[in-house]
Amino acid sequence: MAEVVGLAHQDGLPPGRDLLLPGRGRTYVRHLHRHGTRMTVVLLHGWGATADLNWGTAYAALGDEFDVISIDHRGHGRGMRDTRRFTLEDCADDVAAVIAELGVGASIIAGYSMGGPIAQLIWQRHRQRIDGLVMCATSAYFSTSREERLNFLGISGLAAVARLTPAQTRRWLTEQFYLQRKADQWEPWAIEEAASHDWRAVLEAGRAIGNFSSREWIGDIDVPTSTLITMRDRVVPVRRQVRLFEAIPDAEAFRVDGDHDAVVANAKQFVPTLLRACRSVVERSR
Repeated sequence: MAEVVGLAHQDGLPPGRDLLLPGRGRTYVRHLHRHGTRMTVVLLHGWGATADLNWGTAYAALGDEFDVISIDHRGHGRGMRDTRRFTLEDCADDVAAVIAELGVGASIIAGYSMGGPIAQLIWQRHRQRIDGLVMCATSAYFSTSREERLNFLGISGLAAVARLTPAQTRRWLTEQFYLQRKADQWEPWAIEEAASHDWRAVLEAGRAIGNFSSREWIGDIDVPTSTLITMRDRVVPVRRQVRLFEAIPDAEAFRVDGDHDAVVANAKQFVPTLLRACRSVVERSR
């Protein structure tokens, strides 16, 4: 399963810093806060990306109307490093801890692809931290067919090997199988950003995505929700994105004519649609 990794430019990024989460560890966040009372949007990136790679095209537009927080998830970019196995539940708990530590109150959680399951788990595990959800290019499950199960089984095997492989070999694997393919497409800063991953954790994240399913409880979500459906998505099939929308009571759907990387490749349509989706959540939460 390929994931979204963008090419958004570095300029104009919100202020960023390391943040210690008591009892959990140190992670990296960006936090744009302006005077006045504004709703906070928390941005959760996709698998194999970082917050900047995934959301760089959207920071400025969102920041005109909302306070904005983004986080690099465990093992991704400058995110938390942990010897324990990667779980989406830990990521959800990390985000809840960031919201608490920054003292921003209940927020809109916007999850892109892998960020979608993390957002769903935040609602399930930390309901008091959420005022609404924006689900982008994502689903309530990611693996049903035999081919998909085999793909994720392969990722599980690679993750197990990476856990046993010396760091130098993991770096070589990252260069050979990941960055080398992008060198002719990415700017140097983007390559450097992706090179900072802990490849073991990224592979374990792929396994976690393959095992994820919220189908038993997705219909219980009780906060205003918007779904952004990427209509030419070759990674998360449109039918699964539509089923996610249909499963969440009173959700509102927004469509973007683009593939899984629409946040970057079709930013001129995606970003205004993201803004409309966030405004819709705010209006319904009132």
